[in-house]
Amino acid sequence: MTDPTNISDSKQPEEAHSTNILEEAPAGVLEEGSLDPVYEAKARVLNKAIQDIGMGRYQWQLFIVIGFGWASDNLWPIVTSLIFTPITNEFHPTRPPVLTLAQNIGLLVGAVFWGFGCDVFGRRWAFNLTIGVTAVFGLIAAGSPNFAAIGVFAALWSVGVGGNLPVDSAIFLEFLPGSHQYLLTILSVDWALAQVLATLIAWPLLGNLTCQEDVVCTKSKNMGWRYFMICMGGIAMIMFFLRFVCFTIFESPKYFMGKGKDAEAVRTVHEVARRNGTTSTLTVEDLEAFNVGGTQGTEASAALQRRLEKLNFTHVKALFATKRLAFSTTLITFVWAFIGLGFPLYNAFLPYIQATRGAKFGDGSTYITYRNSLIIATLGVPGCLLGGFLVELPRFGRKGALSLSTVLTGVFLFASTTAVTSDALLGWNCAYNFVANIMYAVLYAYTPEIFPTKDRGTGNGITASANRIFGIMAPIIAMFANLQTAAPVYVSGALFIAAGLLVIILPFEPRGKASL
Repeated sequence: MTDPTNISDSKQPEEAHSTNILEEAPAGVLEEGSLDPVYEAKARVLNKAIQDIGMGRYQWQLFIVIGFGWASDNLWPIVTSLIFTPITNEFHPTRPPVLTLAQNIGLLVGAVFWGFGCDVFGRRWAFNLTIGVTAVFGLIAAGSPNFAAIGVFAALWSVGVGGNLPVDSAIFLEFLPGSHQYLLTILSVDWALAQVLATLIAWPLLGNLTCQEDVVCTKSKNMGWRYFMICMGGIAMIMFFLRFVCFTIFESPKYFMGKGKDAEAVRTVHEVARRNGTTSTLTVEDLEAFNVGGTQGTEASAALQRRLEKLNFTHVKALFATKRLAFSTTLITFVWAFIGLGFPLYNAFLPYIQATRGAKFGDGSTYITYRNSLIIATLGVPGCLLGGFLVELPRFGRKGALSLSTVLTGVFLFASTTAVTSDALLGWNCAYNFVANIMYAVLYAYTPEIFPTKDRGTGNGITASANRIFGIMAPIIAMFANLQTAAPVYVSGALFIAAGLLVIILPFEPRGKASL
């Protein structure tokens, strides 16, 4: 890392920062023309200031509340898959997968709106509102009188869910010291725990208080899924309360800096230092010294230009500014897209597959189904923790961990088709979920790391949107495919393996480098 004594002398900012902070940028991002040189220099100064403050009280509190977003991202798609069967039994829709389709459309809208919007309007309000939107419509959905209503509410709560990762990963990464960026991978333990929580709550409610197959199903006999929705919406509301009322989120200093608000960026850094019980030597002069002509661009014409920026594709173009950056953005988008189709195509119908296969093997009871789901979910927790270890291994790093875990996810999905007993199927599903959680843990950390801060929300929005667009295809395929065959598993496995191979040729490896 850099010498902390070099940054304190604000009279020689170019000499102080240009020699040492170069090593903090992600590999490849320093190629000429890939970033605005003024922005790049200021980003390194802010990286140094955050590193000097260290990992303290504010970042650990942020680690907790950011985890709510990770949990919600996995929790609510699981909610949809768990209530799928009791809703189908009660409302008898012509095309039941429309529920999953409505959810994925909402996720797409959320990824686009919150992902792109947080680069324009800031991270703070998006951070607070995403879970609030989810909680409100999740609770309202419990009173749905018909299939159309629950479909609409699923789309609306998913608008909130779709913004969690694009916004939350940007916020957390921008406050993390470079030495602690591995925590972005560890955060995915909340993603895995959400699956465990949903399964534990669903077991008594959906297992005992919903209609079984081939019986006349009325609302009074099928209240379990409504109670389940109240529980899930209530949990989301508690998360929203803790975020909005009990925790004060600061706007990202790099966001301020990218908007030309150097004084606000410095003030935020000093607020974080104060919250951590320490101080920072960063001054406005440290940043302003890099401004062309010594101005900050705050005159009326510059302000108008920034407002016009909101109406164009500046942030999108920046992600394709050079061949290498364009190649990276395109590849990671395809990786997200392939996973976006493979994961819901298989996992959204996992309870159905388990129940039908279990029935074929003679043990498709409610107890066995939910017991197996809980075992599978639990295996995801150590997977996330292992991912946090793998990303820091020399000569392996983010790319090695992501490529290997993604390919293995596809391999285990293929292997699951060989199961001739429910125990064998359970074993393969456990292996799949273990490596899939490694994959997601690394993917969610690697993606924001390779985008510059000023365009990070947009980059996250692009990849998340590709993921959601391909996710929309899954229920459409399900409506016209025979889900009682192994075809969805073969397709899913092939997509995961293809995504893993694409990771190998990604040009950037952020291990050991502070994100810009």
